[in-house]
Amino acid sequence: MNYKTLHLTFVTSFVAAILFSAAHVSAQPTGHRVNVRLVTDEAEAVLAILAKRKAKVEITDADWQKVFSSEGYARLKKREQSMKRSFEDADFKTFAMSDQVLQRAAALAETLARWKQADISRSAGLALAYLPGTAHISAKIYPVIKPRENSFVFEVNTDPAIFLYLDPAITRAKFENTLAHELHHIGYGSSCPSQVATTEIEKLPKNLQTLLQWIGAFGEGFAMLAAAGGPDIHPHAVSDAKERARWDHDLANFNEDLKKLEGFFLDVENDRLTEEQITTTAYSFFGIQGPWYTVGWKMAVTIEKTYGRSRLIECFCDHRKLLETYNQAAAQRNRSSREHLATWSPEIINALHTPRSSSRSN
Repeated sequence: MNYKTLHLTFVTSFVAAILFSAAHVSAQPTGHRVNVRLVTDEAEAVLAILAKRKAKVEITDADWQKVFSSEGYARLKKREQSMKRSFEDADFKTFAMSDQVLQRAAALAETLARWKQADISRSAGLALAYLPGTAHISAKIYPVIKPRENSFVFEVNTDPAIFLYLDPAITRAKFENTLAHELHHIGYGSSCPSQVATTEIEKLPKNLQTLLQWIGAFGEGFAMLAAAGGPDIHPHAVSDAKERARWDHDLANFNEDLKKLEGFFLDVENDRLTEEQITTTAYSFFGIQGPWYTVGWKMAVTIEKTYGRSRLIECFCDHRKLLETYNQAAAQRNRSSREHLATWSPEIINALHTPRSSSRSN
């Protein structure tokens, strides 16, 4: 994993855009810092076929060609093939002609129409509010009708794309929240860490570089804070009751989860795990919205409420500062609050300040 690349992940399916003649809808918030487009051509082409099926009108090769030549379909196919997954036009035809998809046609069309009205400018603005002034966001958002019910990012470093499974269960407010979350990830990658920090980090022993890479996974919690719009707004304010309850339940385990992550960090710092074990353990903390999200969010909120947003952004743009700054903020909060927040082991913080070189350098 490159240090400058955050782990970008989706935990539920989301959708954007509408059945409309124009395939691209541009957002123009905050001038030159944002270039975000909804690219709806794949979804529109599939819905056109479904409309013909309902009307019992013949579907022509030209109708299918509109699907297969659409930008959304072409990039989706490229992504699936890059993952070594089969993605054949004939198989997609079978999927699109299934009764299950036909039964959902009206709901899919309504969802696409509803999301054409999404406030992309606001989502981008929420993301930028928690990023350095040098950050910029460039991305294409593809709502897609497809067999796999997953959502993901693709080609983040070259032509950033966010693929969103078209899901009628997702409200407009939820879409805008999720879009802000993912745009924050993309904007972060455009500006953090600084070149100076990167150069210094590259000089660290490999085990500490790996440790910092995974400390960067707390960016999921940082993005939750940005998407909500502030530390006093519930990160699932626009979610359904079940999703909000799950978050509240998991957040209640903050102290315990912080210590689980601490154990992982100490194992990495002391070279007790193989690369495969590191990856497996680290990914277990993602879950639906696991400790990388909840612990990361709580840390971010604690720092912002204690030291302000600028200090928070500084810490997330240089992960060497994050745990120590959180410890300082938590200690201050613990002196005046009935809630006791767990803190990080000094061993981890000291290791990042005074790395042991020796044989760990490579």
